[in-house]
Amino acid sequence: MFVLGIDPGLTRCGYGVVSSGPRGAMRAVRAGVIETSVSAPVEERLGALHRELRALLDEEQPSVVVVEKVFYQRNARTAIPVAQASGIAVGLASAAGLEVRQFTAQQVKLAVTGYGAASKEQVQEMVARLLRLATAPDPPDVADALALAVTYATVARRDGRLAAAESRA
Repeated sequence: MFVLGIDPGLTRCGYGVVSSGPRGAMRAVRAGVIETSVSAPVEERLGALHRELRALLDEEQPSVVVVEKVFYQRNARTAIPVAQASGIAVGLASAAGLEVRQFTAQQVKLAVTGYGAASKEQVQEMVARLLRLATAPDPPDVADALALAVTYATVARRDGRLAAAESRA
């Protein structure tokens, strides 16, 4: 199963593709950041993000797309562009007929580190360990995207085991 994690943002949108095997083994397949120019009009930036994410979906053919859920932002000036980027990612994945899941940052931190208030550095280090990477993913947008994919793979595996146990009972 290929899981595409997306850490939405208009200036920097992190993405990470993780392959998850039947026994829970995970590996990073691809990761990076889509950047748009802050000096460009918002509609151009959203269009560029749309094109880049569509190309990523076409190239990687993920089984599921996981997008960080915009849960709380203190500053509306940053929340709105993040929500716009999130909407593009969710809409593209849904239009492609893919399963879409969303997790809050706190849910991801809890799943990856065991602590819902973990620091960016702790998430980066745990993602590196879980995916057996030589170095921690950087920038944090990439680590967050990979962490989203890892969270889904972990949750899906747990849900599969629970369903199997229920069917045996």
